Amino acid sequence: MTSEYTGCVSVPAIAENAITLDDLPPPDTKRWVTRRKAQVVAGVRSGIITLEEACSRYNLSVEEFLTWQRLIDKHGPRGLRTTRIQQYRRDGQSAA
Repeated sequence: MTSEYTGCVSVPAIAENAITLDDLPPPDTKRWVTRRKAQVVAGVRSGIITLEEACSRYNLSVEEFLTWQRLIDKHGPRGLRTTRIQQYRRDGQSAA
């Protein structure tokens, strides 16, 4: 599996059609690093787990998952970094 460099973090490049249930984080995950969030989003997008199953399995709200998905779509996996979220949100706003 190849990796994609995303700043300070190397995130495994997972082809959405190649991901399996074994590639997802364990159900008891407590520490949500960028890579794990991206894996869950990829799992739902590839259809190996439904949104409802992911939310139940990881004790997530639908809103939290959809936020992860939007951040990936807008900023790539780096958008999931909680330490930089304010910068990404600020950079995404247009000057009024």
